[in-house]
Amino acid sequence: MKRWRTRANVTREQLAEAANYSPDTIKSMEQGVRMPTPRVLDVADELCRADGLLSAAKDYLSREKFPARAQEFMEREKEAISFWSYEVTYIPGLLQTEGYAAALIENHVPPLDEETATGRVAARMERQKILTACKPLVALSFTIYEAALRSPQVDADQLRRLLEVARLRNVVLQVLPFDLAVPVALMGPMVLLETRDHERFAFAEGPLVSELSADPGVVSRASERLSMIRTQALSPAESARFIERMVDRDE
Repeated sequence: MKRWRTRANVTREQLAEAANYSPDTIKSMEQGVRMPTPRVLDVADELCRADGLLSAAKDYLSREKFPARAQEFMEREKEAISFWSYEVTYIPGLLQTEGYAAALIENHVPPLDEETATGRVAARMERQKILTACKPLVALSFTIYEAALRSPQVDADQLRRLLEVARLRNVVLQVLPFDLAVPVALMGPMVLLETRDHERFAFAEGPLVSELSADPGVVSRASERLSMIRTQALSPAESARFIERMVDRDE
């Protein structure tokens, strides 16, 4: 937008006046700090004689549903035929209630604007279609460390949601209690998934950096680690009773 404006000898102040914005707002749009609005692009297109090229950019203004570091993984998740997850500190996104998801996303650091936060909560809920809507059903296995269940954000509704999902025929849910944890279980969360093309991926998500890898060595090590954790965890039936006791105490 700035290149077209400069080429047409249109000042930032002239564009701001025509679009009914302040010059500082136009500057922030040109610098990528703020997303341009459709109106600004249309006004700039006409003022700068861009012949529709600036207006055409309106098709690209939709916000990404997921953080950049997780977008590739989300695409692979849509193609999954099997999905194994281990989570240390949070309830897995596919099992979260809307209230729990909102509590996490709305307390993001740095803070997200309201539109982005609302969009990400909606996108997280949309992801949960994988639990029941795929044909054939996706085989899903979740192992959750007890610390995630003890989080202040986890209420009785969230615990009941776990019990509800655990009853699905394509879902296995296990709890790893504090007293059964092995050192490898404290290394952080991870996901293993296999796509319809039988590609296998390992995904490790951290607070600052996430990594999706199809390297056979990485996938093999992640698989070995996850298998060890699942071996130490409670059985699905024991896990359900563990969560039920937590619900009873909350009530």
